[in-house]
Amino acid sequence: MASLRVIKKDIDYLVSEVISDCWTFLYINPDKKAEDVVEIINDAITLRNGLFERVNTPVKENAKAHFKAINQDLLTGVDALFQRMSALTK
Repeated sequence: MASLRVIKKDIDYLVSEVISDCWTFLYINPDKKAEDVVEIINDAITLRNGLFERVNTPVKENAKAHFKAINQDLLTGVDALFQRMSALTK
């Protein structure tokens, strides 16, 4: 199991990449779908806060499965946000 510090860094890194791509899209396309991009940014922040809350309140029993589920939710959540961002570019 990775340390809590590493898990938190992974969460911050992946969510910041989503937000960075959103800002880049807004910079390149200032007139296109700004509300949708802002909604993706808000969802990314909500995902980050929810995952941090789950990391900071670990369960005593079966901690390995708890953190594995957090990691899986991180990857699926970020993937869904990137897919929504990709759909905006079409």
